[in-house]
Amino acid sequence: MKLGPDAKNNEVAVPRDAATVLLLREAARGFEVFMVKRSGLSDVLGEAHVFPGGKIDAADSSPAALARVHGLENLDVAALGEHMPRERAAGMFVAAARETFEEAGVLLAHGAPADLQAARDRLNAKEPLAEVLASIGAMLDAAAMVPWVRWVTPPILARRFDARFFLAVAPPEQSAVHDDYEATHSEWLDPREAVERWAAGAIKLAPPTYMSLAHLSLFDSVGAAMADARSRRPPVVQPQAFEDGGARCLAFPGDPLHPVRARAIPGPTRLKWDGEKFVPF
Repeated sequence: MKLGPDAKNNEVAVPRDAATVLLLREAARGFEVFMVKRSGLSDVLGEAHVFPGGKIDAADSSPAALARVHGLENLDVAALGEHMPRERAAGMFVAAARETFEEAGVLLAHGAPADLQAARDRLNAKEPLAEVLASIGAMLDAAAMVPWVRWVTPPILARRFDARFFLAVAPPEQSAVHDDYEATHSEWLDPREAVERWAAGAIKLAPPTYMSLAHLSLFDSVGAAMADARSRRPPVVQPQAFEDGGARCLAFPGDPLHPVRARAIPGPTRLKWDGEKFVPF
């Protein structure tokens, strides 16, 4: 993660639209979420455990891409909780599905064949998503992705994202696996276990990932987490940066140092950089 304004012109970066999907599955004890470990060569969150996701492309809102969305006319774009053209909103669902297929190998679609590796390879080779879907006769299942929370990274970051986080149940007939390019490792983790491993220094997590795992830890099942997401519009979390004793800190909505007084999400309302990671204080 690169912190600070642009070194050349000291200008604050404009957030890029992005989509992230938390794939969930039932487990012997509660449920698990799929996470990938980003390559150490990445200039964004290198070696950190993250959920599949990435930037939204213009092609995600193209007529060709939207034509491959099942039930597009019934898509609840208002579930995003934002005012925007319908095509742009629908494109966010498309981007979420595309990134999940690219980074996790899971295609949230109707009519997906059992063997998806060849189609995934073509997508990662930059073949347009619409063409890949048409060739295998699949239609994206946008209704499978439920908007959950929206994170807008603060201006202390040289690269900023306006990321929409979605929850989705992993299709049981598909196997999730990292792409071995942008990500070098992947695993299903109990959210509580992931937080414990982060606290022990075994894995790296960015603040939105940590806070999302802490939030998921409150639920006992996939159904409970999905019901929570469907019960409300996604809250907006835009951290407020400040310093405490010379250490970089982040305040979230509901904290006395944040301009938004109402709490947006469960968990701590502020984090502090301890030299290795942001921790509650």
